[in-house]
Amino acid sequence: MTKQPVSVNGVVRWKDVGQTENAAPAQDTGKVILLRHAIGEVLRDVRQRQGRTLREVSHSARVSLGYLSEVERGQKEASSELLASICQALNISLSAMLAEVSARMAVEEGFSVPDTVPAEFSEQFKREYGISATSSRDIPAAERPLAAR
Repeated sequence: MTKQPVSVNGVVRWKDVGQTENAAPAQDTGKVILLRHAIGEVLRDVRQRQGRTLREVSHSARVSLGYLSEVERGQKEASSELLASICQALNISLSAMLAEVSARMAVEEGFSVPDTVPAEFSEQFKREYGISATSSRDIPAAERPLAAR
């Protein structure tokens, strides 16, 4: 078996290439996604959709530009306090960002997430808006998490 350099997000890793004759075939264990990569992708997507630069967001969040860049690239695992600060600087809730991360990871891992509204929320929604909601598509876009839009 030989090794070949592979660059992922600017980091060079060595990947095994080829298979020895006695080696068993690889088992499909599903795709493993690192949480820090998924969080970084969502934060970058939100920032870019807003048309903001790393410098603007890092200043608002009171975090160094380099560190924010590393978080977005999935190279650093940010603390909950830092994530809350970044989300506040991006004007999104931490829960909305994490819901988007969860939805993306579920898709990448091949899980289907049911798009249903729990009964108690559906009843509350009906009282407040006069219509019933059985899925997130029934909720007005302004009140839906990013993942459900």
